[in-house]
Amino acid sequence: MMRFEVGLEKPDPKRALSSALTIGLSYSAGGLVPLAPYFLIHTTETAIGFSVVFTLLALLIFGHVKGRFTGTRPFRSAIQTALISGLAAAVAFGLAKLISR
Repeated sequence: MMRFEVGLEKPDPKRALSSALTIGLSYSAGGLVPLAPYFLIHTTETAIGFSVVFTLLALLIFGHVKGRFTGTRPFRSAIQTALISGLAAAVAFGLAKLISR
């Protein structure tokens, strides 16, 4: 079904460990981007500003690279990735603030 309907081949079971390690390391590296300012800056108010800027820059870079690999316009892909992810983060932050009151 995967091959005929979606054009995907059956995953190779021998690659399960390397796939799991790749996903786990990527998740960890991606999670360090917004957390790094909190390790380096002692005031929370300053760290959150740097965290937002670093995360948006990382999203722009990721979106640009994604655009190159998928064949879409890299600039458009970068803006789209940053806007959608930024909006999702803002909503999550807002909900957390609302709940914590």
